[in-house]
Amino acid sequence: MNSREYIESGILELYVFGKLSDEEIAEVNQMAEQHSDVREEIKAIELAVINLSHSVAPHLSATNYEKIRTELLGKHKVVTMKSKSNWAQYTGWAAAAILVIGFGLQFYKLNQTNEILNNVSTEKNLLQESVVDLELKKKESDEVLAILRDTSNVAVALTGQQVAPKAFAKAYYNKATKAVYIDASGLPTPPKGMVYQVWALKLEPVLTPTSIGLLDTYATSTTKVIKVENAEAPQAFGITLEPAGGSASPTLEQLYTLGKV
Repeated sequence: MNSREYIESGILELYVFGKLSDEEIAEVNQMAEQHSDVREEIKAIELAVINLSHSVAPHLSATNYEKIRTELLGKHKVVTMKSKSNWAQYTGWAAAAILVIGFGLQFYKLNQTNEILNNVSTEKNLLQESVVDLELKKKESDEVLAILRDTSNVAVALTGQQVAPKAFAKAYYNKATKAVYIDASGLPTPPKGMVYQVWALKLEPVLTPTSIGLLDTYATSTTKVIKVENAEAPQAFGITLEPAGGSASPTLEQLYTLGKV
């Protein structure tokens, strides 16, 4: 058998992975001494094992990888070996490389599993937040519907004034409970540092404004229907734009809407 036929027989792969008998190992060593292409093929197979272990197990430390690599590359001198002890040392490193590949695959699969679990947990949290948000919106909508359907409530249209002619709002006033709700959906978004303030007005015998609250939840309210303080027999309602925190008396130059009960 010539060297090419010997290489193609597959015996060199078994030699590198330690699957030959002592007699077969001795035969390979003899062929390697006599034929340079056999020696080169053994080196190529060993390098393939090294590269495979490094690419499949990327988490192997540089120190351990170099140690294994050095040992396997040192095996290039195996063609002159005559004793069994050096071969046993080589096969030990080859087994270590195979173990590293196995551990690397297991570690990679574990990381993938953990990543999937983290993604599922994140999606679950987002879903729970969405459900809570929908429940809050439904609750607000139900409250608004209850206000609109309550025949005890008087709807008072508040029309835009000189500072904001296109603005509008609506007050829902319950004469029995004195409760007041303001639908502020027709008001423009207040500038930063400003807030809408609601006034219950008595027109006779003299104009008397009484603050019944701030629409300070305007930005966060989804329905823009906001409950303010109770009012005692108001004759009109007005809404002004005031500095954050409100004012003791209405700024008439910033009167946005006004309407009689």
